[in-house]
Amino acid sequence: MVKKNNGPKIQEEKKTIRAMIDIYYSKHKTPKIDKEKLLSYSQLRLDVCRFGEEKPTCKQCPVHCYRPDYKEQMKEVMRYSGPRMILYHPILAIKHLIKENKRKK
Repeated sequence: MVKKNNGPKIQEEKKTIRAMIDIYYSKHKTPKIDKEKLLSYSQLRLDVCRFGEEKPTCKQCPVHCYRPDYKEQMKEVMRYSGPRMILYHPILAIKHLIKENKRKK
């Protein structure tokens, strides 16, 4: 049985991904994958992430846990939403950037 991750860092990551998906889908009406499917899939992947509370940002993660179709859609979501996060969710964006920069050092 796989232990479900539900620590504070994973919860923060879930908020960030939800925000990015919301931004993307508010402007794109005909994406390849349904919003709810992508959101529930991304939440599930975080629930079972092998790194748990030590999870790096997706960009820096050594394990790509998404199926190819979801991976491509999520890349598109992140490319579009990433630069816009500072406008719509500045606190989440700053926290995410700090987490990413800590990992690089």
